[in-house]
Amino acid sequence: MVGSLAAGLAGTFLESKFSLASVVGLGGTSSTTGLPQAFGMTPVILSGMSFWILMHGFVVVNNARKKYSALAEKDGEKDVNERFGYPNLYAQGTSKHVRAFNCVQRSHQQIFENFPQICLLSMVGAVHYPVATAVTLATYAVGRIANSMSYAHAEGDADKRYSHPLSMGIWYGYISTIVVSVVSSVSMIVGKAVI
Repeated sequence: MVGSLAAGLAGTFLESKFSLASVVGLGGTSSTTGLPQAFGMTPVILSGMSFWILMHGFVVVNNARKKYSALAEKDGEKDVNERFGYPNLYAQGTSKHVRAFNCVQRSHQQIFENFPQICLLSMVGAVHYPVATAVTLATYAVGRIANSMSYAHAEGDADKRYSHPLSMGIWYGYISTIVVSVVSSVSMIVGKAVI
């Protein structure tokens, strides 16, 4: 009885206008690209992230390097320009100002450790599952922003990079995007959606 009821409800859901296929992005196809209509959500999110990365870079370049080198100089630290200045990516030393600057720098630099991969994975995933990919990518983006902002405001305590409750979204979104990308790749190989 329960099994037939569940099968009937599942059949009704799958035949309805809001089927599982439409939820994960297999509803309509764009006449101009041949891709699912919802595919465009992924490049929009990636473009937004790219703009945010650019803006976050200004925090490091325009604010933090000047701020912490000035504080270090004020506190009488030696060789401030050599330790904080270009071409050094990170400031040299272990003072509180060096640690604070390096956290801000790390908040920006860490982005580039997995951003190329998330771009590729999300574009592959969006070919068959654009809505699911957009959700996993948005989760990653929110987590990435929360983590970077926490890191930038850590004042030298790198453990505070996960202080924001949404910071772990990086890893949930990243792993989920990998899964969706693999399923989309298998769907491409098989020639039909596997889920």
